[in-house]
Amino acid sequence: MARIYSNENVPVQVVEELRRLGHDVLTSHEAGKANRRVPDEEVLAFAATETQILLAQNRRHFPRLLQRRAAAHSGIVVCAYDPDFTGQAKRVHHAISTAGEPASQLVRVNRPG
Repeated sequence: MARIYSNENVPVQVVEELRRLGHDVLTSHEAGKANRRVPDEEVLAFAATETQILLAQNRRHFPRLLQRRAAAHSGIVVCAYDPDFTGQAKRVHHAISTAGEPASQLVRVNRPG
């Protein structure tokens, strides 16, 4: 399964379900980077350094960051907030599992409907 770095805006329930599905997930809190206003560039760089796919709910920030400057990364999955945490985790799992090589890919995971 995938190595994932979860940005601080991803609900812990989503992280727990991704772990249950077999993913190795490191949260920003566990990395000592939560509540520190870490710039998106640094968040992405940290995930790339750790060879982890970045998971974030910043649907606009990270795609814009990639448009402004092409940064090497291990993959980015962006999604909107969804109160169905289990469903969201399963959609993220499916997206990662079917996207092929995640490096340098930006994958969007949308809520159903």
